[in-house]
Amino acid sequence: MSNEVDVSKLTFAQLNKIRVYLKKMIELGGSDLHIKANSVIRARINGNIVQFAGDIFAKEDALTFAKELLKGRFGEFIENKEIDLVYPFDERNRFRVNVFFQMDGVSAVFRVIPIKIPSIEELHFPDILKEFTQKERGLVLVTGVTGSGKSTTLAALINEINITKRKHIITIEDPIEFVHKDKGCIINQRSVGQDTLSFGAALRASLREDPDIILVGEMRDRETINLALHAADTGHLVFSTLHTIDAKETINRIIATFPTEEQNRVRMSLAGVIQGIVSQRLIPTIDGGRRAAMEVLVRTPTIEKLIMENRDYEIRDAIEKGRDHYKSQSFDQHILDLYDEGIITREKAKDYATSAADLELRMSGLSSSKTVKNPKTSEEKSIKIDKTDDIFDLK
Repeated sequence: MSNEVDVSKLTFAQLNKIRVYLKKMIELGGSDLHIKANSVIRARINGNIVQFAGDIFAKEDALTFAKELLKGRFGEFIENKEIDLVYPFDERNRFRVNVFFQMDGVSAVFRVIPIKIPSIEELHFPDILKEFTQKERGLVLVTGVTGSGKSTTLAALINEINITKRKHIITIEDPIEFVHKDKGCIINQRSVGQDTLSFGAALRASLREDPDIILVGEMRDRETINLALHAADTGHLVFSTLHTIDAKETINRIIATFPTEEQNRVRMSLAGVIQGIVSQRLIPTIDGGRRAAMEVLVRTPTIEKLIMENRDYEIRDAIEKGRDHYKSQSFDQHILDLYDEGIITREKAKDYATSAADLELRMSGLSSSKTVKNPKTSEEKSIKIDKTDDIFDLK
């Protein structure tokens, strides 16, 4: 397989075919388009994978599509077997794209990047998230599985700082998704691969670039974690993400990245700099949308002590007990709120709960009291949100 692409010989017929599917997905309010060699095109609509009507995307056509999309970067794709990029669809729509090889050939996933950066209020985030943007130093982590909205949350936090403060913000991303314009702040956005060689190199350099706030797209390795902890400890406010499901796992993952002999040092450092951990899960709502359920750890003397003393198993209880005073909350506390407000169904609440059995008990306790439920919840059994077998026609 040749690594060189003669752009003059490309017709862009396959890319244009995919653009039709992208347009349809945008119209349906979808979040991801899935392309796979020797398969039909599918999209994620309201959190579920649905099939678009159309022919099988042949293996040869998928490879041609990759050449048309990547052009001069096709050689890099062949060498590394996967590649990330941002694809500008039109003036209003951009996509984060990952192209990769799998056993049947080439696959790609297009993720919608909203042009407008939503505010914390528009996203219905807990008030405590706005307080994280007021910190002068420390580490704030946003965690969750792929597709849980971490990038959107970070963009909203940076946007809040951009509006309300006069600071220098440096972001290190792979790739850049939300584009921030200078408002009250100076914002320098750097893309790994294009503007810098690695997260570690850019983070190390950023400490000499007079930043107040540093956003690290993902803490992928030991070097990046070490540098982020150091930056937070030396007077910077650092935001980053991890692919972890909750605060307890986040702390464990960070510490386990290091050799045993270093773990106590890292534990002390993390306890000293952590300001908050926001873990999130996107839950389908009654009205057909999705809402982020959030576990929020807030640094308190108790939390700091639990981290230092390796008592991570007590963290969830500490989070729940600190809700009234510190505005922290567990997943199940927030999910119960969303259910009680008539935003999600009882079934979805239990599906996404940390402990469905415990949540069921809490729901029973509420229903037996004088609390009045939102009328929407009484309709939950008659409303069907998810359809995994829908086939959308492009006509």
